[in-house]
Amino acid sequence: MKFGKVDHPERIDFIIPKDHPDTPVVLSKYRSGGKTNVYVGCAKWNRQDLKNFYPRGTKDELQYYSSQFNCIELNATFYRIFPSDTYEKWYDKTPEGFKFFPKMTNEVSHLRRLNEQVYPVVDRYLEVTSLLKEKLGTIFLQMHNNFDPKNWDRVVRFVEYWPKEFPLAMEFRHTDWFNDETVAQELYHLLEENQITNVLVDTAGRRDLMHMRLTNNEAFIRYVGANHPSDYPRLQDWVNRLSTWKTLGLGNIHFFVHQNLELESPLLSAHLIKQLNPALGSYLHIPATLNGPQKGLFG
Repeated sequence: MKFGKVDHPERIDFIIPKDHPDTPVVLSKYRSGGKTNVYVGCAKWNRQDLKNFYPRGTKDELQYYSSQFNCIELNATFYRIFPSDTYEKWYDKTPEGFKFFPKMTNEVSHLRRLNEQVYPVVDRYLEVTSLLKEKLGTIFLQMHNNFDPKNWDRVVRFVEYWPKEFPLAMEFRHTDWFNDETVAQELYHLLEENQITNVLVDTAGRRDLMHMRLTNNEAFIRYVGANHPSDYPRLQDWVNRLSTWKTLGLGNIHFFVHQNLELESPLLSAHLIKQLNPALGSYLHIPATLNGPQKGLFG
């Protein structure tokens, strides 16, 4: 994942900003002391990207991946809408409790940019994606970097069209969505009123996307490591913040680990899980790669 990559990550201030003032207000609506659902995973399961993760002789990558992690951020669906039998195979290969968090096809977000022609595409996408049944997590829509607030009417129409039975998260990347306070407040209100999750992106070169504004009872976090020793203390900071949010009422944590070069993603994910379990009282399986024979890039 090259988005937000910098040449000298050691020069970046990775301290997580303070919460947006409205985030505790939002979370207070959900404070009940109930269970917090925690899902942590990578963005891909293919062997080519996840180096040193699969044991020698592994025949089915998804089957093994889903034995180690409880979810996947499904980036493959950004590039194409797969045939229905592909989704059925994914469902059958994964264990009970596993969840897919698929990315909306780029035909909607990048090629047609939420214009009036996207709705038949959305319907087709949801028709096959729904075959994942109870293993379908939140679908996320990532807009192009140059999709700016001039397109506000398109966003409103899309949100109004979206069928509410499918949980949705939206990721906006143009700086004007967050740097203009009036625009930001209108966007957050729209998402909050429609129970749509505001995606947080933690990457070196775009610290403005760490707006720390939650809009519902879900923290959908896309963490991009820099292939640098700082990746690990950054994750500890997230453990601390998520623990605070749980105390405030957060019920759903969906955390996906990327890297500029995906070599270390399983190791980073396993490290995060090991820290999250005692902090949140969760019992996520710690992937075997954490104590496996391969050593990571940083020790």
